[in-house]
Amino acid sequence: MHMKTGVEQSVYAILLLNMLPDKAVLPGEAISQQLCASATYFQKLLRKLVSADLITSVPGVKGGFKLKKKPNEIRIYDIYLAIEGQQTLYSASGTLNDMLELNIEDQCCLLTDLMEEAENSWKSVLKRETVATFYDEIREERFKTEVESLQAWVKENMVL
Repeated sequence: MHMKTGVEQSVYAILLLNMLPDKAVLPGEAISQQLCASATYFQKLLRKLVSADLITSVPGVKGGFKLKKKPNEIRIYDIYLAIEGQQTLYSASGTLNDMLELNIEDQCCLLTDLMEEAENSWKSVLKRETVATFYDEIREERFKTEVESLQAWVKENMVL
């Protein structure tokens, strides 16, 4: 399994939006610069997050993005789904059927159940973590200076 960097960038973009005071927004270009992401690619990610109802887009000169839901309501899995879409990671190709020369009625795959169990396991882990739990983690003492600097950056770049 290989997840695109868009999922990672989207999680951290939402963490930045979580630092905004009420009524403030962050321009997409500022977020993409902070995350060292291509502005055009990042706009596509932001549109996916808006479509998934995780963030809101505010148009205009003083426009930008802000959270649509509370941080404890946004699961990391929701962000994954917004960017990657609903897909299964494994699809049997019929190799066992070919190897055993099975009839269409007898077709099976030994890996299907195992892969489904593995996929359900990682999904449940992503579903239990929220933006709020991530935000609490980065506010721990070991990141105090860096988070204060990041909060200052948000304040400098936000639009009211």
